[in-house]
Amino acid sequence: MKKSISTIIAVLALVLNANTITAATSTTEKNNLETAASNQLQAVYDAYFTVKDALIKSDAKLTSAKAKDLLTAITAVKMDQLKTNEHTVWMKVVKKLTADAKSISTTSDLKKQRETFKSVTKSTYDLIKVSKSTAVVYKQYCPMADADWLSKEKAVKNPYYGSSMLTCGNVVETIK
Repeated sequence: MKKSISTIIAVLALVLNANTITAATSTTEKNNLETAASNQLQAVYDAYFTVKDALIKSDAKLTSAKAKDLLTAITAVKMDQLKTNEHTVWMKVVKKLTADAKSISTTSDLKKQRETFKSVTKSTYDLIKVSKSTAVVYKQYCPMADADWLSKEKAVKNPYYGSSMLTCGNVVETIK
């Protein structure tokens, strides 16, 4: 009888240990997937900021090149790895975001690039609101252009007018 009880206890201990290991592995895998998903969107955000910075410099050629990088980041996103809320917003914005990035990358007309950037900002803002960037992001607004943009810096550097009106605008939202 003592051997039977000892055997049962040993089997139970083994099963409980196996379940604990499985649960820990499952949690680690889930965390790794969530990190991968957020890193995917972070690549899109980082590429967005480089397009904005090129527009601040009023450099159409650089803006086109950075928009190609944005397009690469967009196409690299694996939708099946996004969280449900991110996936929902991604599905709403991906077609327009892709078309806008392609449009900016294929023109050397700075005025057209800036106009299209308004839409890129709207799509990126919608995404950043549900997924969060790894850093604080500031939504800024220029009344002269009647347009928003996102920035990692609180200081206003206007991508719609570049050096001619570099500091025109203000922070309208802080996204943490």
